[in-house]
Amino acid sequence: MTFCLESTIIHPENETEIKNAVILLHGYGGDGKDISMLTLNWKRFLTNTVFLCPNGHEKCKINPIGYQWFDLETNDKSYILNEVIKAESILTSYIEEVKKEYNLKNSNICLSGFSQGCMMSINLGLTSKEPFNCVVGFSGKIIDKDNLSSRIESKPKTLLIHGEQDEIVPPSNLLDAKDFFSRNEIKLETLMIKDCDHHIPVEASSSALKFIKDNFNL
Repeated sequence: MTFCLESTIIHPENETEIKNAVILLHGYGGDGKDISMLTLNWKRFLTNTVFLCPNGHEKCKINPIGYQWFDLETNDKSYILNEVIKAESILTSYIEEVKKEYNLKNSNICLSGFSQGCMMSINLGLTSKEPFNCVVGFSGKIIDKDNLSSRIESKPKTLLIHGEQDEIVPPSNLLDAKDFFSRNEIKLETLMIKDCDHHIPVEASSSALKFIKDNFNL
């Protein structure tokens, strides 16, 4: 099957039956191949899981060899929110294609992402009528608290990880997210990593893997 988004896909080895999926969303200016590097370790422990790493639906305006989920060239909040909603719709269609192809339900799917991909994962996870298994986000934030709080449909178990030295998406956003989740009575685990900037270190990858394994009941 050809999905609506070009994707890097890592299937289980030895034709193992697929029971779960992890959808990994890249950051601004990245692509699916970049974030698929996480699967080099994860696939060893999530043996019946397919990993899908789609490219964003738009070329990145400041890095034309990469992609974006929404435009960041303007600070216009209304414009950004409209772009986010458009991206949500495209990703929802993509997820429906994935579910059909692999005979899965949302309860078999972990949404994960880095930076802008983390932001999209949070929005998708909380606004889906059918709850996802879990959400794992690296170095992201909540895009629009008022809008998101008005659209909450699901409360998936969520892990958010951030670097203490992140200058691209400041770590204060993790504290803001923690407050948002608490106010909306959504279970959230957080991890702040010392001496870490805007990237995914081994500690973050390992913590995310354990969280996913625990929620997939492997």
